[in-house]
Amino acid sequence: MTDHREVAIVRWPGQAPPIEDGLAALLAAYHLRTEAEKGEPVAHVDGLPDRYRAEITDPRTAFAGDVVLVALLRDAAVGCLVLTSPANESPEIKRLWTDSEFRGQGIASALLGAALAHAAENGVDTVRLSVWEWRTGAIALYERLGFTVTDSWDERDQLVCMQRAV
Repeated sequence: MTDHREVAIVRWPGQAPPIEDGLAALLAAYHLRTEAEKGEPVAHVDGLPDRYRAEITDPRTAFAGDVVLVALLRDAAVGCLVLTSPANESPEIKRLWTDSEFRGQGIASALLGAALAHAAENGVDTVRLSVWEWRTGAIALYERLGFTVTDSWDERDQLVCMQRAV
């Protein structure tokens, strides 16, 4: 078992070793798994909707203006999280993902902690997120970290919206 203290959380792009390929692989795994869970499996990244494929092929453009955090274990990207910065709205946590080989080791918690710390340092009052209702493990993690279910801001069925004061 990996000690989560061995995991470094870095902001991308930044001073970390080149991790763009690792970030792309994490985003690809996230989107492929999500589409499969929604009952719309695709075999390859090329089958994903354009907006998701764009995140994988050009994350620098897709997440311009957002904060992208990557969990590194010995220079390998093992998890990621995006903290959006929408105008006139609370920041939103998106794309929280941990490589399946490294789950259950505190990586997602470390990423969320770093995102909440970043939000607090930047004067944010509330952070929000949305999660598919079948991702019960993720919902339990969010609740353990103080997120509560709130009224939905998203029209999609089976999406749970949550928020937390920072």
